Amino acid sequence: MRDFNYSAISKKTWDSELLGYIAAIYKEAGKQEFYLKQRPEELEKLVEIAKIQSTEASNAIEGIVTTNTRIKQLVEEKTTPRNRDEQEIAGYRDVLGIIHESFDAIPITKNYILQLHKILYSHMNNPAAGKTKAVQNYISATYPDGHVETLFTPLAPYETPEALDRICEEYNRVIGNVELEPLIAIPVFIHDFLCIHPFNDGN
Repeated sequence: MRDFNYSAISKKTWDSELLGYIAAIYKEAGKQEFYLKQRPEELEKLVEIAKIQSTEASNAIEGIVTTNTRIKQLVEEKTTPRNRDEQEIAGYRDVLGIIHESFDAIPITKNYILQLHKILYSHMNNPAAGKTKAVQNYISATYPDGHVETLFTPLAPYETPEALDRICEEYNRVIGNVELEPLIAIPVFIHDFLCIHPFNDGN
């Protein structure tokens, strides 16, 4: 988890099933470009639905909930947050909007990730917004009988800034040098990011 060498991944052999999935994704992406030109209004509706569903699901994972009606209103910016949960939902909406609108121009850097994290908490007073974790975090499970088990221990706070820089550098290098298929590099980057778990909240 502390050794980030994405060039080594390019030397691995991938089975035909995985390569088939990658080819299928590119094929469907090509179709999407066609539909975007032919039926832009239908795709726009699908994007709005996806934003609402993504906002609801991602926040539910963190235990952040409100009614479906309120989520829809918050995502569509037709209301203002009433409580902390809704403030976090509004922040997620803002970040998701930035990614949807500017995904092809967003740099994969530690500083930009910190900037997005700050925006995530822009509707509330959170002193940790835009900063990597200050205390050790753990991935834990709470069982029906009440006992808690630590499933995974991410990197320590002092290791986090350098590790975040490192995975961004590795990702940009293999993509820039065309060393690694993006559809393989992206999940590897996400995996490493989640293993680092750079924030106490809002990962």
